[in-house]
Amino acid sequence: MKKKTSIVLTGVGGQGVITAANLLGKAAVKAKIGVFVSEIHGMAQRGGAVVCMVRMGDVSSPLPPSGTADVLLSMEPVEALRNICYVHKETKVITDKTPVIPFTVAVGGEQYPKVEVIFKELSSQADLYVIDALQIAKDAGAIITKNTVMLGALAAIGILPFKSEVLLETILEAVPEKYKDINKKAFEGGMKSVKK
Repeated sequence: MKKKTSIVLTGVGGQGVITAANLLGKAAVKAKIGVFVSEIHGMAQRGGAVVCMVRMGDVSSPLPPSGTADVLLSMEPVEALRNICYVHKETKVITDKTPVIPFTVAVGGEQYPKVEVIFKELSSQADLYVIDALQIAKDAGAIITKNTVMLGALAAIGILPFKSEVLLETILEAVPEKYKDINKKAFEGGMKSVKK
């Protein structure tokens, strides 16, 4: 098993990035693995960028140096590109394919890059997985489970220092009874999307 696992999670406010990072942290604790979780969420409540770091194993700092992330897990394509400084050739980048258009673009002040261009750039620098997390979450029964879909995809790539069942159990313990089945479906959908 790898001595250190560094995961950078990113997206925009309201996508459950911080929740996903905290669930990863709790799963590591459950698996008796040392863990640091840190977050940067300036204007998150206004739909701004959110970045969280989860470092597990033999680590002494919550922040990974540039170019050392094992995984970049992004709920939004452009946010993956914005955090490209953390990746190297072997980094697994998992991103949802659905853009969240910022208000600066909506009002005509800026332009959102073409997603094909984003994916081309990401795949030139890392090992890219593009999934339709939003659709998988809808199919599971609630778009709010998109972060659970992303965690399922993360579990499927085999980089976590604990079994995927530990992560699923941690998620299910954190959600109310009536949402357990939806979250289980979302997690399994995320796993399948990467294994295809």
